Formats: sequence, structure tokens, C-alpha cells
Amino acid sequence: MTTSLSINAGQYSEKGNKPQNEDSCGIMVPEEPTLTTKGVAIIIADGVSSAEGGREAAESCVRGFLNDYFSTPESWTVKSSGQRILGALNHWLYSQNQRTGATAQNLLTTMSAVVIKSTTAHLFHVGDSRIYHMSQQGDLECMTRDHQTWGSNEKAFLNRAMGADSLVEIDYRNLPIEAGDRFLLTTDGVHEFVSHKALTATLRELRGQPERAAKTLVQHALENGSEDNATCQVIDIDQLPQQNEEEFFQHLTDLPFPPPLEIGMVLDGYKIVRELHASNRSQLYLAIDTDTELMVTIKTPSVNFEDDAEYIDGFLHEEWAGRRINNNHVLKVLEPKQQRRFLYFVTEYIEGQTLRAWMDDNPACTLAEVRNIIEQIAQGLRAFHRLEMLHQDLKPENLMIDLHDTVKIVDFGSTRIAGIQEINAPIERGQLLGTLDYAAPEYFLEQATTNRADIFSLGVIAYEMLSGGKLPYGKPLSNKTLKHISYIPARNHSPSLPLWVDGALEKATHLNPERRYQLLSEFIHDIQKPNSALIKKDFQPLIQRHPIAFWKGLAILSIVLNLILLIS
Repeated sequence: MTTSLSINAGQYSEKGNKPQNEDSCGIMVPEEPTLTTKGVAIIIADGVSSAEGGREAAESCVRGFLNDYFSTPESWTVKSSGQRILGALNHWLYSQNQRTGATAQNLLTTMSAVVIKSTTAHLFHVGDSRIYHMSQQGDLECMTRDHQTWGSNEKAFLNRAMGADSLVEIDYRNLPIEAGDRFLLTTDGVHEFVSHKALTATLRELRGQPERAAKTLVQHALENGSEDNATCQVIDIDQLPQQNEEEFFQHLTDLPFPPPLEIGMVLDGYKIVRELHASNRSQLYLAIDTDTELMVTIKTPSVNFEDDAEYIDGFLHEEWAGRRINNNHVLKVLEPKQQRRFLYFVTEYIEGQTLRAWMDDNPACTLAEVRNIIEQIAQGLRAFHRLEMLHQDLKPENLMIDLHDTVKIVDFGSTRIAGIQEINAPIERGQLLGTLDYAAPEYFLEQATTNRADIFSLGVIAYEMLSGGKLPYGKPLSNKTLKHISYIPARNHSPSLPLWVDGALEKATHLNPERRYQLLSEFIHDIQKPNSALIKKDFQPLIQRHPIAFWKGLAILSIVLNLILLIS
């Protein structure tokens, strides 16, 4: 039976002997589908008592994290979302402090947060609040370290807090979890006055009663002499999302594959005009919206994969990715006009030709034309990368040039979505389905892939356009060829190509991703403006490297030759 994430949580906070409670805490459990794509968020914060705005800082941190985390793109990883949100909150707190004076630090707080997504817990931590974890059969373990410095009088001082500096180092870790696990979050007003043994005993005694356990631990701390605010959160993992292969496939096949589409047929309000393209994986049809008369493209899955769960999952996520990207250089995936009866999705219709067709028509394209096309592709790719998506199948066949010379990325079938990769499923997601000619070597070596893999593919396309259809290593890459190949200068095929452009192509297509461009903007800059660091001196004529030495050498050689002629 299919299950979803379910927790049982409780929290309790007391001001103790303090005039006000400067602690804050919160838990947010969203509805589906956000529960699956973003998970559950728990956070605790302890406003620094020496700061006048400690309470405001703690409340702002808790409220901001719970609200903003769920507003980040679903395609982002939990780590990226959490760190960006906390970094922004820290910057806001710090800027508020700076407004009150150069040395004032009114808004300071500690923070510890747990995000539970799928079958993994993600932990974020700054300061001396704590996160504990207890497995169903194991002991209670503290998962954080206190950011404290001990003074000469054996008093601990906080050395890291939200709002203390413009940048904050956020401790992050993740761990696999199981149903029956528990998390305990406490401020120092609790864990400094309740022993580890007592914490463990209380959690075991009150298993299944998180709210009562939280209140009991706070009361123990106050009874043991805590003069600080005391706050505690207890979270029980009741159920984790889980599907077997059969259940997973049933979920994917809620919509059946469409029947063969014929000219004139109307599918959910779209009238089929003609077939645009067909492959062994999908079909594209030109259609007309019968209400607006707008020309659109309908993409349908191939019946060859009707019982292939991995294929159907990828087809669904192709639409999912396209609906979240809004960029003029990426094909727009449209909202369906009515309830769909079959599995397909609708996109804008692009009247034009593929980049492959354009290259066939323009075998001797100019450097200016290549720069223009590559820059547009990079703008589209950047939209993927900002959402933590890798395209993974960039090639001329997947790029369209419309009647206005706008280049668009048109196929997302191999796209790897970082946030989706974190969701447990009985299939392997994000596997490379692309073309060998353009695939980065890390795919063949089964190494971790980053945006640099897409940069490699873009570099191969640029090289191919500037070299008359050749590849930078002369052949497609594979495990067998990687050890026996080296970069072939594009100038071997196009002698008029500037040395620095060839250097940029070599760097973009380097076999080692660490020596490749890190950012698309760097590659675009280097094919537009000379970068002397990319010019290999071995490739420069002597007259360009050392003109004085060249002419001196030529003069000496001339004298020697004249002497030889005189003697003979």
C-alpha cells in the first residue's frame, strides 16, 4: 500500500525566570504535493539574551524560515533551499543591526532546523541550540556541536550567531531515517539543565506522546535551576513515503497512453493538423486550440514504453521541468486547457528549423554567427541551472531557431532535477539518455555531474560549428577511448580561428570537469573577448611570442648562409 510522510510532533516553551521569552519555535507540515516535493520543516531559535532584540531576531528567524523555505523552487535541493534562506535571513538581521550603529548588535539569535523530506533528514545549525536524534532501538545522539568559546573564568561565550556578521557559516548534514525515529530540538535553557541520561529516559518513557515529552523536559529544566528561557520540540516519525514497483507504476499510469492521433482528430480541445516528428521515444504533432485558434505542439509518449515505469516517470518530469522554466530561450510548456484524458503535454509551436538543419545549410558559418547562437543557448541553459536542473542532452537536434533567429532549447527528456532526485522511488532517476557525441566524460566514468557537464556539451556544439562539423576529440567519448585521446585544436580545421577562441573551446571541453569553465558566463566572455591566459605559447609562432629574438635569429641565419655561399 502506498504511504506518505507522517509525523507526530509536540513543542513547549516557557520564559522561566526571565521577564520575557526570547525563544521561538515552529513546525510546518504542508499539504500534498508540497509535502512530497519539500517535506516537513521544524525550527527552534534562541534570541541572544545580551542583545536587546533577541526575541525579535528569534521570531524573525523562525517565521522567515518556515515561510520562505516552502517558497523556494521545488527543483532545488533541501540543502540549497535551506542555506539560501538562512543566508538571506542572516543578512537581513545583520543589516538591521548596522542601521542602529556600527558596533550595535541588537538582533542576534541561535538557530537549529530539521527538514524531513522523503526518507532523509536535513539538519541546519548555527549557535548553541541543539538537535538530537534517536532511532527506534538506539540511543539518543546529539547531532550538532555548540558554537562556543570558553573564557578564562570557565564561562562559555557564543562565537557564532545569526545576525552577528554579514556572512554566517551554517553547519549542514543529512542522515537517512526510518519510521519510529525521533528528533529532539532544545535551547540551552533545557539541555544545560537536564542530563543526557534524563533526556533519554524521558523520551523513552513518553514515546508516542511528543507534546507531553516536550513539556516534561522543559519542566525538568526549570525544576533543576534553569534561569533561562526553556524550549523543546519532539518529533516522532510515524510513517515514511514508500511504494513498491507495482504501486509506483499504478500511480504513473493514472492517465493512459493516447491512441494514434490522426489529422482532424480533436484531443481535449486540440485539433490535430499533422505529425511534425516521430522517434522510437515520442511523437510531436502540430495542433490548433479550437477555442483560441493558437498553433501548439502536442508531445505524446511512444507506445513502445507503455509498461516502462522509468520512461513514464521521465516523461512526466519533462513536463514538470518545462512548466517551471520561464525563459525566452527555452520551449514553453503550456497549461492544459481542460482535464486531460490521456498522457501527453502541450507546448508552444516554434516555426523554424533545428540547429542541425541550420548547420547543414550554413557549413561555413562565421565566428559572429556562432557567438550569437552559443550565447542564446547559454541563456536558456542558465535558466535550467538556476533551478538546479541539468539538461544532460544538449545537441543541435534539441535546439530550434525560429523565424526571428531566436534559439530555443526544446527537449527536456533527460533533464536531471536535483530536488526530485532526493525523493525516494523504486526506480533510478536522472540517468543519461543523451547522445554520445555531446556527453561529458563524467557520465561514462559514473562520476557526480554538475553544470559543467552541460558546459561541455555546449563547448562541443561551438567546436563543431567552428570546425566544419568535426568533434574536439575526433570521435565520440567512451570508457575505452578516454585514455587514448587528446584535444584536437579547432585551428587544425579552421586556421583563421583566433588562438584565444580555440583556447576557450579547449577549456570548455576539457576531459577533467575541474579544469572546465565553472560558469556559462565565463565561457561566453572568453569566446567574445581575448583572454591571454588561454593562448598556449607552444601554439604561437615565434614571431608573435618573441619578435626581437625572431628577427635577430633571422639576421644571424642570413649571415651564416651568406658566408657559406661565399666560401663555397
